[in-house]
Amino acid sequence: MNIPNLLTILRIFFVPLLVAALVQERVALHFRGATITNVWLALAIFLVAASTDLLDGYLARRWRQITTIGTLLDPIADKLLVSSALIALVQERAVPAWMVILIVGREFAVSGLRAIAAAEGYTIKASDLGKTKMVSQVAAISCLLLSIRYPVLVLPGMVLMWGVVVFAMLSAFSYFRKFWRKIDSRIKRRRRRELLLTEKRKKQMAMRQSGSGAGAAGAGLGGGGRM
Repeated sequence: MNIPNLLTILRIFFVPLLVAALVQERVALHFRGATITNVWLALAIFLVAASTDLLDGYLARRWRQITTIGTLLDPIADKLLVSSALIALVQERAVPAWMVILIVGREFAVSGLRAIAAAEGYTIKASDLGKTKMVSQVAAISCLLLSIRYPVLVLPGMVLMWGVVVFAMLSAFSYFRKFWRKIDSRIKRRRRRELLLTEKRKKQMAMRQSGSGAGAAGAGLGGGGRM
């Protein structure tokens, strides 16, 4: 277990803290005469968790510690963080539920594609659109978190959310295209080989059966001649 992977796992553990800080309105911290409300606490947790996404990727590339586990676990941690924040914002009525359903549904679909690809021995890496979507999600969620206390940020937050929806759909199309180009063609070739192998085995079985039948018939004729 290397440091980039540990940062990814740490991001997952930030998820329940984020949800607890956001939905518990009575939570407040007092520091040197200043009151930190639950919104600011949730925003701080979210930004720290999101920063680990940039840090673990940077360290993995710099230290050449890019692993298959990290490649697969990193997008799962991102999806958990973003999805939990958006669902909590729906409860706070800061974002329409249909937007969140669309974004979370997209995440499940892409995760399914990654799982199928991994089972076939192929890793679908994050695209540039996917990274842009993540940055736009962080900006949108941060703005919507503050809009709970500052209504003036509702409109900018919704504009950013529309951008998230657009990037989410475009990146989903990119992932599906990669999947069909790489995995679907590989599966078709494998199934074609399996069908050819099955047909070959059937022909061999038929030839063996016909050969054994002919041998049995010859043996019967020979026995009849001796009688």
